[in-house]
Amino acid sequence: MIPRIKALSILEDYVLAVEFDDGYKVMYDVKDDIKTLPTFRALEEVYGLFDQAQVDSSRTCIYWNDEIDLASDSIYEYGKVS
Repeated sequence: MIPRIKALSILEDYVLAVEFDDGYKVMYDVKDDIKTLPTFRALEEVYGLFDQAQVDSSRTCIYWNDEIDLASDSIYEYGKVS
């Protein structure tokens, strides 16, 4: 079952606070993705882009534009429990 995102908070230093429908809450640090995934570098290079994160209509993805997104199952698995 794909975890569905209930709430998203955009924090400083490229961190996302994410709560899922089952009550599980994590902090997801996007800095590692920025370092390793070329498309994610725009989050650091384009002023204000990181702060534009949104949850898609299916609530299974956080996205910034057509090229940059994070699947909810990755956030669920790799985020640090908050």
